[in-house]
Amino acid sequence: DEVRGGLVTNSQLLSCRSGTLTPSQVAKNVIAVLEDCDKSTPPLRAIVQWDQEQIMLMAEASTTRYRNKCTLSCLDGIPVCLKEEFKVVPYHHRVGTVYLGTKPETEDATVARKLREAGAIIIGVSNMHELGTGTTGCNPNRYHKIPRNPYKPNHFTGGSSSGSAAAVAAGLCPVAIGTDGGGSVRIPSSYCGVVGLKGTFGRISGHGSLPLSYSTVSVGPICTSVADAAIVYSILAEPDPLYPYGLKQPKATLTDMCAPDLKGLKLGVDWTFFKACDAEVLSACEKAVEHLQSLGASVVEVSLPEMEEARVAHVICILSEMRDFLQPDFNKHFHEMNLETRASLALGSQFTALDYIKANRQRTRSMRFLQEIFSTVNCILTPAVPSTAPRIYESDLLTGSSDMSLTVRCMRFMQLGNFTGIPGLVVPIGYSTAGLPISLQVMAKWWDEAVLLRIGLKLEQFREQTKKPCIYYDILA
Repeated sequence: DEVRGGLVTNSQLLSCRSGTLTPSQVAKNVIAVLEDCDKSTPPLRAIVQWDQEQIMLMAEASTTRYRNKCTLSCLDGIPVCLKEEFKVVPYHHRVGTVYLGTKPETEDATVARKLREAGAIIIGVSNMHELGTGTTGCNPNRYHKIPRNPYKPNHFTGGSSSGSAAAVAAGLCPVAIGTDGGGSVRIPSSYCGVVGLKGTFGRISGHGSLPLSYSTVSVGPICTSVADAAIVYSILAEPDPLYPYGLKQPKATLTDMCAPDLKGLKLGVDWTFFKACDAEVLSACEKAVEHLQSLGASVVEVSLPEMEEARVAHVICILSEMRDFLQPDFNKHFHEMNLETRASLALGSQFTALDYIKANRQRTRSMRFLQEIFSTVNCILTPAVPSTAPRIYESDLLTGSSDMSLTVRCMRFMQLGNFTGIPGLVVPIGYSTAGLPISLQVMAKWWDEAVLLRIGLKLEQFREQTKKPCIYYDILA
């Protein structure tokens, strides 16, 4: 009841409850949009697999529930998509490749099952960076192609949950599910001007997603609004017997999320770290911090120690784990992988067992530092990404894109959350002079997503206007 302010989901809910619009009508609109997306120049390439019959079956069941006043949840009848990293019946579990998922799936990932049980309409699976190995979303293979940023189609969406963010930003659905091992929910959400929540490590079940990196990847929603993210979080966040990492978690709550102000909250900022971004991004983010102060929060200067060591250690952990899990793929399907994927996995093969052990010792140190910091502040604020979405060049369409300095830079504010498992929320706060979105990130202590959502709601008030992307579909029309 605390999160009745969801923008798109609630406008649809009210229409469905009043009978002026049915899930079946919305589903027909979505199908028409998906057909149009594929034919547009350039194609949006947000949803890469969808099935008209499946969409209509779910929509008609939801329409019947509304008619009989027995809806299943706040998500009943709401269109959603899931990153291709998740198993979703009856689609191919390709994970951004051309060689995986040769047969349709027969069993859902836990998050897909929970969304079905909530009555959501799964409109398909969304595009992603091949095997989650990059931050641009550039995937030139024959099944995927490059998803376009709805704000500027000649710019990247960000990755690796590229299609999920593009689908939400373009209006195809108000909710998408992604995974985040190095910013893969938060980077595309930031580039596409939507809300992205990376839950605490283990908070939302990853069962049924390809276990690329077992110690860094979290699951989270990408949504049109913070309230919508809270609704999805409240439905998905709970222990799953099939997913051991989140079994001992405390109960997920939304305590004080809708408090009228931020009085009593202490916002931690390491200004040296915070300011390592483009001037336009910095200006917008500094003003957003001032807005939070005006609502009663206090800004406390903190020091994030050993960030360079943590950055390197995160790269060692995620690439070592991916290289280990993908050893058979690397040997058997090397020539079917994108060039960038080959390079990343080859780099991962250079790390030693000693490197991995030292990296995990650094993880313990970084988590202890954060424990101390969170004893004095409620959250840590940073820009989401240091710059706006990068351009797509003609060569990227053919051979892909590999710019290690860009990858390192756009992960700058992301890696701490993945390395230590703390939750992070990105919220759009404005636009560059070129019209590309800019976002702020809020991180909190383990299991305290509620404070992120509380602050996120107030950040949305800072944004004077939400500019409609140049690729946008109104599925409620």
